[in-house]
Amino acid sequence: MQKQSINAENYYDYICVIDFEATCEEGNQLEFTHEIIEFPIVLLNTQTLEIEDTFQQYVKPEINPQLSDFCINLTGISQELVDQADEFPKVLRSAIDWMKQKELGSRYSYAILTDGSWDMSKFLNIQCRVNRLRYPTFAKKWINIRKSYGNFYKIPRNQTKLSTMLEKLGMDYDGRPHSGLDDSKNIARIAIRMLQDGCELRVNEKLHDGQLMTVPSSVPIGGAPVPQMPGFR
Repeated sequence: MQKQSINAENYYDYICVIDFEATCEEGNQLEFTHEIIEFPIVLLNTQTLEIEDTFQQYVKPEINPQLSDFCINLTGISQELVDQADEFPKVLRSAIDWMKQKELGSRYSYAILTDGSWDMSKFLNIQCRVNRLRYPTFAKKWINIRKSYGNFYKIPRNQTKLSTMLEKLGMDYDGRPHSGLDDSKNIARIAIRMLQDGCELRVNEKLHDGQLMTVPSSVPIGGAPVPQMPGFR
């Protein structure tokens, strides 16, 4: 399909696709604390409809530093990778610095895009509490592509898993499932196709006082400036 140019007045300049990987156990118990172990960002240029750059860092967990065999097999992230990684506050600082280098929120408007609500409302929210960090401003609103996909293509919400969305668009998964970076790239491929098909991808969820909320579709497009590193409480 020929790439289409997108009107800058109607869209964000960039979309940052984020799909965290976190510690997990088979049949996760309710008391298990999920910690982020991979922080990827895929930078999608909405003008060219191309992935312009990527960010990826692994994260050393603190509460459960030893990964379960289930987690290693699911994510492909080895114990050695997380043992050698930085802890979350330093990785978050690196991610924010990377976004600033891309001039997101200053020269260019942008939005965060995720596959569902959990990345921000659960995983990042929990991680910030674990590290006693203020929840970062840039991640308080995002595009839940599952909602956008279901609404745009008139697909039931239970048919908006990543693999199903790809399949319905005639695409195969590219890479390793449950790799945060590969998942993010595949989510970006879906976003590109939706933009090509005329979908207006807009922020549709937010976190307010720790609670997940729906954002009305009439909310104007923006892109909050990337903040300074969130401080400790």
